[in-house]
Amino acid sequence: MKAKEEADLPGAWSAYGRLLQHLRKQAGLNQQALGEAIGYSLELVASVEQGRRPAKAAFTTAADRVLEARGVLEVLQDEVDRAKLPRFFRNVALLEAEALSRFSYDPLLIPGLLQTEAYAQVLLEAHFPPLDEEIIEQRVAARLARQTLLARKSPPVVFVFVVEEGALRRVVGNKALMHEQLESLLTCSRRRNVELQIMPTIRGAHSGLNGPMVLLESMDRTRHVYIDAQGVVTVRSNQDEVSEFWLRYGMLRTQALNAEESARFIERMAGEL
Repeated sequence: MKAKEEADLPGAWSAYGRLLQHLRKQAGLNQQALGEAIGYSLELVASVEQGRRPAKAAFTTAADRVLEARGVLEVLQDEVDRAKLPRFFRNVALLEAEALSRFSYDPLLIPGLLQTEAYAQVLLEAHFPPLDEEIIEQRVAARLARQTLLARKSPPVVFVFVVEEGALRRVVGNKALMHEQLESLLTCSRRRNVELQIMPTIRGAHSGLNGPMVLLESMDRTRHVYIDAQGVVTVRSNQDEVSEFWLRYGMLRTQALNAEESARFIERMAGEL
């Protein structure tokens, strides 16, 4: 591995790898023996210990059990997963992890927190310049790991998603994949902490047409807004600026279909595929 690539490796992966190596040696196992005990190759164990590859949750659960680590490795899994995200998005992911509420408007695509694995895979494969297969795998895994926020219980996060009709009509992959994605949206929208609203194209001009936005409120009641466009993330926490976005979002919700209308709308779209 080139020196620059090594320097770019996330610190969380290196820290996890050093801890894994320490626990393995304490248990009197070499890398080959650990790999056999947890069902992974020697090469993968070595890569994880060197911080060159991230551990997946199944790897961590197995290693924690075999090494009798009492959850020490599992505590680091969230950090390992978050480090799989693109560098520009990691600070935003930290804000999300500490949020009490998250409101978003998505004009082009199904939001990442609601994407199926297949949908996310196709999007990342379409990235240009093309991404390495391993990077695609890591980013899909990280995107799916973020979705655990939807089920967080202490404290729960309140989600509101306003999504443009056009994002649902864009056939990403194929019709079967989109049917699965729409059915998944309906399932997610039934969660008590999730509200999904569709902005119909027939609405014409509305207050969200300047672009996507995500509004976050943290546990200490601090409000943030972030804009993600073409891989460039801008975060604002100045309360005068943020207040304007919250007002705009409130208007956006009144202009979109309500939750019940949106569910019926998605059901009709799924039926057309």
